Amino acid sequence: MKKFTVFLMSLLMLLGVFGPATTTVAQASSTKNIKVTYVLKKNKKQIAKKTITLKKNATVTQGLKKGWKVTDKGGFISAIDGKKQNNKKKIYWTFTVNGKQVNVSADKKKLKNKDKVVFTLAKYNG
Repeated sequence: MKKFTVFLMSLLMLLGVFGPATTTVAQASSTKNIKVTYVLKKNKKQIAKKTITLKKNATVTQGLKKGWKVTDKGGFISAIDGKKQNNKKKIYWTFTVNGKQVNVSADKKKLKNKDKVVFTLAKYNG
């Protein structure tokens, strides 16, 4: 009986030692996801806002498509939830990440945790 008790105590101690390692593994795997906030604006008025969970290194387009119905071609967004660009009136969708204009298309721009992406549908005066 004494041997069984010693065996059981040893087993419990081993589980106690390896228990925290499983928690560390679970925490490491959760860092494979990021949270990104998307804001949609028409001119200066906010029309939608969502925080979307994505895989690490996801692109702006991937997150946008997860939250809304999107029409795009070659990485350029032409409609979001039925709100379309109008080339004749020079009204286009543009976007910023963390308040800065981006020099690549939405399908090329990689995101990081806690990034804020703002899409604005407005007249381009350039």
